[in-house]
Amino acid sequence: MNGYLARAWRLSHVVGSDPMRRPLFALLTIALAACGGGTSENSVYKLSRDPVSVRGWIVDVKGAQHSDIMDVEIARRTQLFQSSTVWVEKTEFASGGIAENGGFIILDVPPMNATIGFNAPGAETAKVVLEGVPGTADVFIPDLLLEPNGATVLDPKKILVRLPAKVDKPTPSGKTAKVASYTVPIILTPLGQMIDRRDYPSPAGFRPVATVK
Repeated sequence: MNGYLARAWRLSHVVGSDPMRRPLFALLTIALAACGGGTSENSVYKLSRDPVSVRGWIVDVKGAQHSDIMDVEIARRTQLFQSSTVWVEKTEFASGGIAENGGFIILDVPPMNATIGFNAPGAETAKVVLEGVPGTADVFIPDLLLEPNGATVLDPKKILVRLPAKVDKPTPSGKTAKVASYTVPIILTPLGQMIDRRDYPSPAGFRPVATVK
């Protein structure tokens, strides 16, 4: 295929407790915090001292009506992703969004325990709960199937929780975190391999969605 569903070029939204928050307001908030001469208990920096990045891609909404015609199906999913929003519950500020190919990224997610909310047609209350994710980690969640009040990862073995560390190669930390109810090992990762944590991930292209019962 021509890469139509393969790449996103920029952060498309600023997300937070209010999914309709405007980017200009968020940027102004950062500027004011930077000029404040210090950090208070309510500052942006206090909220995101050891932020976690969460990335991945949405594959579809559970129960969606698919088309056997590829162009029609691509158009349906593109419209679905364009109509979807993402935010972090109980968080004043987080940047990121959902691209037209379903790829998503959310920065400034609070460490340890957080809930990522998704609003998509047919799954307006979808969410992914993170538990025990250490600060500065990068969480990768591919093939996310949204559903009311939750979400399913089609291949949980592909979920990654990476933690930047001074190691020569990816090394198991001996600790785990929970991502969407799945237990995932935390991997110590060389700093040089963490440069993609602020980039939208690239879905592997159009493919049939597995049936989840």
